[in-house]
Amino acid sequence: MREFAVPPIAKREEAGGLADLVFTNAAEGPQDVAFRRRRGAAWVDVTAATFADEVTGLARGLVGAGVGVGDRVAILAATRYEWTLLDFAIWAVGGVPVPIYVTSSAEQVRWILSDSGSVAVVVETDEHLARVEGVRADLPELKHVWRVDDLDAVLDAGKDVDAAEVEARRTAVAAADVATIIYTSGTTGQPKGCVLTHQNFFDEVGYGVEILPELFKGHGLAEKPSTLLFLPVAHVFGRMVQVGCVFARCTMGHGPDVKNLLDDLATFQPTFILSVPYVLEKVYNGARQKAHAGGKGKIFDAAAAAAIAYSEADGKAGLGLKLKHALFDRLVYGKLRAAMGGKAQYAISGGAALGSRLTHFYRGVGLTVLEGYGLTETTAATTVNTLAHFKPGTVGRPLPGTAVRIDEDGEILLKGGQVFGRYWNNDTATAEVLDAEGWFRTGDLGELDAEGYLKITGRKKEILVTSGGKNVAPAVIEDRIAAHPLVGQAMVVGDGQKYIAALITVDPDYFSYWKTTVDKPATATVADLVEDPDLLKEIQKAVDDGNAAVSKAESVRKFRVLATEFTPETGHLTPSLKLKRRVIMKDFGSEVDKLYS
Repeated sequence: MREFAVPPIAKREEAGGLADLVFTNAAEGPQDVAFRRRRGAAWVDVTAATFADEVTGLARGLVGAGVGVGDRVAILAATRYEWTLLDFAIWAVGGVPVPIYVTSSAEQVRWILSDSGSVAVVVETDEHLARVEGVRADLPELKHVWRVDDLDAVLDAGKDVDAAEVEARRTAVAAADVATIIYTSGTTGQPKGCVLTHQNFFDEVGYGVEILPELFKGHGLAEKPSTLLFLPVAHVFGRMVQVGCVFARCTMGHGPDVKNLLDDLATFQPTFILSVPYVLEKVYNGARQKAHAGGKGKIFDAAAAAAIAYSEADGKAGLGLKLKHALFDRLVYGKLRAAMGGKAQYAISGGAALGSRLTHFYRGVGLTVLEGYGLTETTAATTVNTLAHFKPGTVGRPLPGTAVRIDEDGEILLKGGQVFGRYWNNDTATAEVLDAEGWFRTGDLGELDAEGYLKITGRKKEILVTSGGKNVAPAVIEDRIAAHPLVGQAMVVGDGQKYIAALITVDPDYFSYWKTTVDKPATATVADLVEDPDLLKEIQKAVDDGNAAVSKAESVRKFRVLATEFTPETGHLTPSLKLKRRVIMKDFGSEVDKLYS
């Protein structure tokens, strides 16, 4: 059993609730730009004072509508300015926000609203409204359904509420009080409600800001640090970013649609980026596809190889590599940085493994991606790479005040101020993952090196055992296969079978470009080409690359290309883009059977 802990360091202590941050910021820097809102093609500044006024107005409405201290208010909306406004307004009245993913089914919406006992829900679209109304008969405690783009009904309810009532509510909140209940997206079973306190967030963002001053404090920058939040705020990572920016007084914008991400980045021009590997892979694949389509594929591929080699050299590159890197910086890297706004030097990636190839690529082009690791139960990050302690291929060292332990079976255990204390209405589930000393069993498998860097090797419940008795952790080979630009997702199968196989989906964007390189009809769909020799040959390259990372017993012997993608909308990915293995096995059981027939 290996264990590594990082002692606490001095950080700003907070005694009250998260809403206090808004009013402290407004009092100490009223004209500071706290947010920038998208208005058509422009970004409009929102000062700290204006945001505090808007929070107060909405909070008065919540009081007038009967939202009491400790009452739960659900939010079913995409990432947008009003989401953040609602969050802090609910906190200001002593309430508890309950986020719901926009991809949640009607049954999941019913479960979350019912289990949390929410007295109100804010929805974004007609379709969201229909989901709620369809189950409202089962929700006797639900008194209000509001639209996020029309909060006048809430504001009107607060016309006769004195602002002093909001201040009294806000100042009565203690750091130990419940801040939010975030329901785990869950790959199996009903979602569990993680109860996170205001103190959990203060420990998370307080230490995060201190060890990442280049991001949150703008060290080395000539301007105020800023970021564009495009992750779902319903996810703990996005929520942590939101709170962290208000805590650190960074300027934040909201990008609700990842399809418009590059346009939003280009106009917002953030100084740092918070992302997940899927987005970073999309940016890389899109740039590569564009270069190849424009007849500059060889230049891009050479530039990518040089970027990776330059990063791997870690400051010890030879003269030839330095010259090559400088040339490609003018031809390729500068354009890539410009596509992401031109000002970002750093990014934090979480949610899954990015892989050392892309980590080195981005570092080589001038965007250092710092991978971290955490879960909903740990208020996001428990470990993270920093500029002071950086090791590609790992998810970094523990945050200050955090300990990591690797159990005898390889499971990662975590302990620290950001670790949750219980699941909502579920003592049995709590007892299964939290012991009396506060150690949280993550269900993930990992390794700790002598310097305290953590590497994720798989998911305990996802371990496959072949008929020959070989234990196989799918994550390593899946990540390597999915790194190929033509691959959307890869899911390894083989539990109880003689050998390991895989189900593979195709990336639709790269598929369109790939067809032009092998003279396939532009109108051909993936379904038309699932048995095409050229497609199978290209996918085999991805599989071969994945097999190179594992032993022969763990390697993929056969694969099937699927005609459809895995997405949250199809029910095959969680909102945080993790594979729902049980659902996939059920829906594509016949394809799996073909792999062993």
